[in-house]
Amino acid sequence: MTETVESKKEKASEKPANGGASDDLKETEENCEMSNDSVGESAAEKHPEDSGESNVEELNKESKVEVENEDFKKKFYYLAAEMENMKRRSSKEKENLIKFGNEKILSALLDVVDNLERTVQAIESEEDEKIKNIASGINMVHGQFIDVLEKNGLNIVEAVGKPFDPKFHEAMAHQPMEGKEDDEIISEYQKGYVLNGRLLRASKVIVVKN
Repeated sequence: MTETVESKKEKASEKPANGGASDDLKETEENCEMSNDSVGESAAEKHPEDSGESNVEELNKESKVEVENEDFKKKFYYLAAEMENMKRRSSKEKENLIKFGNEKILSALLDVVDNLERTVQAIESEEDEKIKNIASGINMVHGQFIDVLEKNGLNIVEAVGKPFDPKFHEAMAHQPMEGKEDDEIISEYQKGYVLNGRLLRASKVIVVKN
């Protein structure tokens, strides 16, 4: 009976000790929770800054990409325009080559035409039948020559009876003439020619000057 009372007292004396340990454990758990909360709060406080920095970086990247795209567009449009200009120049050069590639040859042939015309003028007034036949043959050759030249873009400059035009005529002399207006062409020394609209040789003329 005595042991039982004492053992009860011992157990009663042990309870406060166990209760103190329990309280310490609870306090430790609360401190851990508070520490975790403070860590979470500090992480939450830091997170907006990190998010802001990442947003700035993304904006910078987007801006850089836009600038690069704009630069690429400018270069692309520039190259496209250059290619178009190159095509136009190439087409123009090809066209000019077709029109004026034979300019030197045709210009040299004009001397031959001039000689044929001078020969005809020198003998066309002859009464001899043989000479007349020769003149007729030369006229035929001259006509064929002119046809070939015209098919290749060569045309005679109109002169006699036309107003003087410095773009196509070269005045060799001036002389007065009644019934004619000033700057009217009354005579031609040498015929002029144009090749596809471009002057190949000016017509040498005499112009009225009253």
